[in-house]
Amino acid sequence: MPTLLARSPITPAVTRPEGVRVHRIPRVVGADVPVPLRDGGHVPYANFDYAASAPCLEAVQEAVTRALPYYSSVHRGAGYASQVTTGAYEEARETVRSFLGAWRRSAVVFTRNTTDSMNLLARAVPAGTSVVVFETEHHASLLPWRRAVRLPAPATPAEAVSAADRALRACPIGSRLLVVTAASNVTGELWPIEELARVAHRHGARIAVDAAQLVPHRPLDMTAFGLDYVAFSGHKLYAPFGAGVLAGRADWLRAAEPYLKGGGASASVGATTRWAAAAEQRHEAGSPNVLGAIALAAACDTLSASWKDLAAREEVLVERLRTGLSALPHVRELSLWDGRAPRVGIVSFTVDGWNARDVALTLSEEHGIGVRDGRFCAHPFVRHLAGGDTAVRASLGIGTSEEHIDRLLTALAELAAR
Repeated sequence: MPTLLARSPITPAVTRPEGVRVHRIPRVVGADVPVPLRDGGHVPYANFDYAASAPCLEAVQEAVTRALPYYSSVHRGAGYASQVTTGAYEEARETVRSFLGAWRRSAVVFTRNTTDSMNLLARAVPAGTSVVVFETEHHASLLPWRRAVRLPAPATPAEAVSAADRALRACPIGSRLLVVTAASNVTGELWPIEELARVAHRHGARIAVDAAQLVPHRPLDMTAFGLDYVAFSGHKLYAPFGAGVLAGRADWLRAAEPYLKGGGASASVGATTRWAAAAEQRHEAGSPNVLGAIALAAACDTLSASWKDLAAREEVLVERLRTGLSALPHVRELSLWDGRAPRVGIVSFTVDGWNARDVALTLSEEHGIGVRDGRFCAHPFVRHLAGGDTAVRASLGIGTSEEHIDRLLTALAELAAR
């Protein structure tokens, strides 16, 4: 069904015959951009850094281009451009709500990124809330909490569920929150968020899910999984225009002090200030990132129309990469659980005799391959997996091809042979 945004001047409606499904893999901007090599030559860039920031979808670029002529202030302007822009901004909120399968009454707050979203939630939890979080989390989910119990890396998904169960049972009486990732930004492994949600609710706790690495690869249904809060970033969702999302139950957000205090968050200002009652207005003070929200919504729509094809294609590419890595005797893939555990397109590894930074630089300068090296803003987790060393991460996305996979494997074989 077309959305209001799709019928606005910003995004013209597109009709499709009933029952007809278009099989099309979306395209990203710059997929074939040439990059220089150390020897003076050039090759098309092989981007394996999607987990850090994904390139822009062409559909997102087009949506922003359509929006720019109408760009104006939102919510308080009476002019036509302001009305169009306000409509697009609020429709983007509804698109995100649908994309996440969120409850109709859930709050959808636009933020800067996942880190911003988690810090907003940390400010909003009631005083004295007990927070349970695994040390395997990205720093965005590990660090913001005032009072947190950190659980060690679980050996299996079942152990993650039982560890959360024990920790929540041991928490003092009062509000409780379990914080967990949906897909690891280090290994790509999927966490049992549905089972963890059931455990949390059994103890009267809520669950907050860092979905930054899941939603670019797989659909997520908050209602079906029983998730209370979800956070993700536009820049990992092929919408690099500075917007993120915190979606979930509105009561804590409505009761909290505004995350930022200023115009838009205030209902009236005089001798005393009365803050906006709606969670979205309360925590979106100042002029919002309208183009970021429109870009993010366009990415949500584009991915939602292609999930089946994208997931099938990614599974083939991930299998090709992991099989190739396993054949290289000096390369060790990092995994928390059984290597057969389901995962998204993220693979981290070490190369015997090589510093991770040197691997990354050599791949870039000699082969036109972009990977990430370091501890990936998950220092405790990478130390656990790599014994204190740094690692190399290759993350796949829409622009990844079989040629990219083969080029990376050939380059690593040459590197290890040195």
